[in-house]
Amino acid sequence: MTSRSTSALRKPATHKPNGKKAAAKSGIGKLPEWNLADLYSGIDAPEITRDLDRMDAECVAFETDCKGKLAERTAGQGGGEWLAEAVRRYEAIDDLAGRLGSYAGLIRAGDSVDPKISKFYGDVSERLTNASVHLLFFALELNRIDDAVIERAMQAPELAHYRPWIEDLRKEKPYQLEDRVEQLFHEKSQSGYSAWNRLFDQTISGLRFKVGAKELAIEPVLSLLQDREGAKRKAAAQALAKTFKANERTFALITNTLAKDKEISDRWRGFQDVADSRHLNNRVEPEVVDALVGSVRAAYPKLSHRYYRLKAGWFKKKKLAHWDRNAPLPFAVTSSIAWPEAKNMVLTAYRGFSPEMARIAERFFTDRWIDAPVRPGKAPGAFSHPTTPSAHPYVLMNYQGKPRDVMTLAHELGHGVHQVLAARNGALMAPTPLTLAETASVFGEMLTFKRLLAQTGSARQRQALLAGKVEDMINTVVRQIAFYSFERAIHTARKNGELTAERIGEIWLSVQGESLGPAIDIRPGYENFWMYIPHFIHSPFYVYAYAFGDCLVNSLYAVYEHAQEGFAERYLAMLSAGGTKHYSELLKPFGLDARDPKFWEGGLSVISGMIDELERMG
Repeated sequence: MTSRSTSALRKPATHKPNGKKAAAKSGIGKLPEWNLADLYSGIDAPEITRDLDRMDAECVAFETDCKGKLAERTAGQGGGEWLAEAVRRYEAIDDLAGRLGSYAGLIRAGDSVDPKISKFYGDVSERLTNASVHLLFFALELNRIDDAVIERAMQAPELAHYRPWIEDLRKEKPYQLEDRVEQLFHEKSQSGYSAWNRLFDQTISGLRFKVGAKELAIEPVLSLLQDREGAKRKAAAQALAKTFKANERTFALITNTLAKDKEISDRWRGFQDVADSRHLNNRVEPEVVDALVGSVRAAYPKLSHRYYRLKAGWFKKKKLAHWDRNAPLPFAVTSSIAWPEAKNMVLTAYRGFSPEMARIAERFFTDRWIDAPVRPGKAPGAFSHPTTPSAHPYVLMNYQGKPRDVMTLAHELGHGVHQVLAARNGALMAPTPLTLAETASVFGEMLTFKRLLAQTGSARQRQALLAGKVEDMINTVVRQIAFYSFERAIHTARKNGELTAERIGEIWLSVQGESLGPAIDIRPGYENFWMYIPHFIHSPFYVYAYAFGDCLVNSLYAVYEHAQEGFAERYLAMLSAGGTKHYSELLKPFGLDARDPKFWEGGLSVISGMIDELERMG
């Protein structure tokens, strides 16, 4: 249950090299495919069997040596040193589990339809869960130790090192259950929410959408929604709508089951609000999230409503069909951006801010930590997976040469740099709460955008760049808060019984209509576009972290633009802290306080100011 307990069990992603010819033909050049051999050489590697067996043995030995002894040994002579050694053993197991789980997850992300890979992923996940049952006692017993005893033990320097992790863990004490119930929850996860997550992934990857004479996977179809030709955008939207409709019963069942599963868990643990467990996991106060959500929703008219009205005017229309929401602007450059050019754009922007940041980012290219081609069966979207501190992160994306793809590269490399810097804190304290997890990624995007803007001499191209950035910010802030509102409505309504696909669609249309405004004409078929959003399935209520990160970075970047020397050093120090400090403590050196309502208004005013400039341009 704990956000910092052993990652059993982090979600456990090979890939097939068949995306290169298509990339070459499109003019974007040869795209890199990741080298997962830094983890394991293949799914049949003997080292995997060796490490799984080793983990089984170490988990059993750890339980034998420590279970039932934590309170007495910690209270006794040398208790701090003894407990520190136990935590170190626990952390080493976590690192090993992270390596195994990460490899299985990455190999599956590269190809989620290959039955051998699916079986491998399932088998590794099961082994990880079974082994980690022997570790469940540790966090539970640790939290039952008296506060005064723990505080005394942490006077030992060896245990003081782990103070941030221990204090974080103890915040979850009120929601812990009796040991055998925790064990049941943990073991049942494999046939519960983890299985439904897997079904969602396999279903999405296996869907095919008929666009014209072609049967396409979801990623190329979503990309067509940004095509220059309106007819292609419309055809893509209609193809998505048709296939989603044909599969609505499956997606409705997955959504209902996971919402019910979460409700059962929340009820047993004593969480009052549907999002409280996420807030605890993020180490953020509910009132801070409420202030963010309230500020963004109040700003819809001056942000998304106003921008889409402006965009409709550029297309000489009063309203844009929903499939035209992300259409390229009539005056934007249409040529594809080749991979080497995208790489240079991002690294140059990073280098201008901090040579150290660029040096870390460059390793993703030179050491093959990036998987960029579009392939059948590959996971859609993009991510940077931290794997485990003894290894390094990997970036997955689906690069197709669009300006947005360059920003995605900048975004994921920001995550990657953050993960590399935070890794020095070790497996237990490297993970960053979601409230700050998007900071480096969004900041990386902003650096890249500002550099491109500064290099643009054409007024029209400046307008196109500004508009593109505004669209990205609306997608990051407005759209994600609408997603959060949708999730709240779904999880609240599910308490009163199952929701039909039609009812889920009605809720979706309601929140989308509120956020997009009157200049977006929502046509039939859009009611099922909730179905492909993976965050709803894998990480309920994750989405507000994007808005949190974007608004935070807007404020942070304003400090940077007016800062004297030393900002980059303070910034890298913030990233290096990983999960060792609360977000409020990390923001203090920059004079920022997210608990101040004006903080969010300041971040949103950056977006509003860009729309002001676009209005002046006409």
